[in-house]
Amino acid sequence: MSNPEVSVFVPALNEKENIHPLVSKIARTFSDHDIDGEVVLVNDGSTDGTGDEADRAAVQYDFVQVVHHRTNLGLTEAFRTAFQHVRGDVIVFLPADLESDPEEDIPLLLSEIRKGFDMVVGWRQGRRDVKIVASKIYNFVCRLLFHVSAHDLNWIKAFRRVLIENLPLRSDWHRYIYMLAASHGYKVTEVKTGYHPRRHGKSKYGLMRIPISFLDVIGLKFQLVFSQKPLLFFGGLGSILIGVSLIFGVIFLVQWFTRTFHFRPIVLLATMLFLSGVQLFITGFLAELIVAQRDKIEHLEKELKHRSRT
Repeated sequence: MSNPEVSVFVPALNEKENIHPLVSKIARTFSDHDIDGEVVLVNDGSTDGTGDEADRAAVQYDFVQVVHHRTNLGLTEAFRTAFQHVRGDVIVFLPADLESDPEEDIPLLLSEIRKGFDMVVGWRQGRRDVKIVASKIYNFVCRLLFHVSAHDLNWIKAFRRVLIENLPLRSDWHRYIYMLAASHGYKVTEVKTGYHPRRHGKSKYGLMRIPISFLDVIGLKFQLVFSQKPLLFFGGLGSILIGVSLIFGVIFLVQWFTRTFHFRPIVLLATMLFLSGVQLFITGFLAELIVAQRDKIEHLEKELKHRSRT
């Protein structure tokens, strides 16, 4: 079979009552807008019969493919599983909870992709829930740290297949595909979308996810800024510590020659600062060697992928 134009990826965890109306809406969208598409639905260890409902949808609609996780592995693993099965040149991510209406949002996202963008994210309008304040703070921090303009980074999105093949995805980093894409020079944008409160099931993300997300954001920022030139970070800190220790050293020499020197704990502090600075420099050099080896491995991986395609 020829590959479809669009692959709609739907992760589902205990969404039994939403599966049939969701797939029906996607089917109407494909038909009404003449979209050559498929649906890859990843059942992420559901215990409420979601898997059976998804299998029935796959029997009814030949464009639906269902992949089952025996246990709940999380959204990032669901992304990875889906990427092994999607065949379309454009991938659309939709939640299974119907807070996004496929009949409205799939054509909206695809219209931006067809304008030449590599990735587009939705911006929920009219959202009203208890997590909206935390979401606004989180998105503001992301815009500030990564210099992106999107307002709703954890919502629906569409992106070209070639983009995702070149981005690293660690645990929970599916939330930061937009920032990763922007940092790698891809054309990204956002589009306003509707928001529909959940009618069935429960949200899988509680307030405890917020501090974890902020730690991930800091980790991502560190990697994007310093992973290519770790000596810039460690060497910079080392230089500051060594500079401060040298200032204390000059003060010590002046007091020594003027015979006003008295042993103080500050001398030990200066020594510790100097040794710490040297250690940071050494750490930076070692990190540079690791980065060089990583770049060679990534080059080999890309070469092998290219040869496997050709």
